[in-house]
Amino acid sequence: MNPNRPEPGTPMVMKWRKWDGSPHWVNDVVYLGADGWGDWVGQPIGWRSHRPGADFVAESPNVTLVPRDHHDFALTVHRGHPRDLRVYIDVAWDVRWTDDPRLSTAIDMDLDVVRRLNEQGTYVDDRDEWAEHSVRYGYPAEVMTRLEARTLELEQQVLAQVAPFDDATVDPWLDRLIALGLDR
Repeated sequence: MNPNRPEPGTPMVMKWRKWDGSPHWVNDVVYLGADGWGDWVGQPIGWRSHRPGADFVAESPNVTLVPRDHHDFALTVHRGHPRDLRVYIDVAWDVRWTDDPRLSTAIDMDLDVVRRLNEQGTYVDDRDEWAEHSVRYGYPAEVMTRLEARTLELEQQVLAQVAPFDDATVDPWLDRLIALGLDR
């Protein structure tokens, strides 16, 4: 176990911001552990996610991977979501742990890769927000080029269901989260 991480089962926070530093989502999560892909946190049913102007509680258990080797996305996978949401990848910048072992942070870069278990299937979401925010926040051209390519790569990996975007990698983490019995 990484000595800079909390004990499995410890409540913690994932804190997102926008490119200009303004606040975005704050997700209440629980640390689950780590594998070769990175660190996994979970959000039981009823746990809170909020941002300025919005406040939600988790409708289904979900786990998020904070990747060890990539700092440009966070993978979230749901089980039993009422709107058939299975995979939600936030394309990001600087996804990382802070010096506080109960806090990870990231910059939300608008683009998302989504997989639904219905006719919508797998798609890239929020391209309109990406276009609008690239002007508003002045995203550097090299960042835009890198993240646009990364988004398409992530979409292909989700479609192919290669690890860690496959059920075999994620389902044991969802099982571990549910076994904690922390639903509210």
